[in-house]
Amino acid sequence: MGKTTRHLVLATIEQSVDVAAPPSSVWPLVSDLKRLAEWSPQVMRSFVTGGGEIGQGTRLLNLNRRGLLVWPTHSQVVRFDPEREIAWRIKENGATWSFSLEAHGAGTRLVQHRELPDGLSELSISLTDRFLGGQPTFQAELQQGMRDTLAWIKSVAEQG
Repeated sequence: MGKTTRHLVLATIEQSVDVAAPPSSVWPLVSDLKRLAEWSPQVMRSFVTGGGEIGQGTRLLNLNRRGLLVWPTHSQVVRFDPEREIAWRIKENGATWSFSLEAHGAGTRLVQHRELPDGLSELSISLTDRFLGGQPTFQAELQQGMRDTLAWIKSVAEQG
């Protein structure tokens, strides 16, 4: 196998925005993971597998895209604290994505994270290097995607 770029993988990627709406108005947007495709530039579709309400243990299938490249990911909600945090772990690469909400004055500080509690899988590192422009390029795209996602959520939440 070729030289690994594991040393270029950021353990945490994070972006935040202040929303002029209370957590009770922001939570319904971020906790409805079926709507990920509306906010995320990378997610094409999200499906809750097994039906039911989204909560701790909910499983999802996401279809992601970058240009002509399309790939599925499977995830499970690993943290669910209403009006505070929702997090889901991606089976294929070990990443945990989350939204956290904190009351901030009359509004909400909304933070999106991508954490790698056990590191990124070797397969994901290899595929990112071969097909997604390498670690720095793809991580910069993820950060821009987070900014875009947070701007969309902010806009919708503030419109009431």
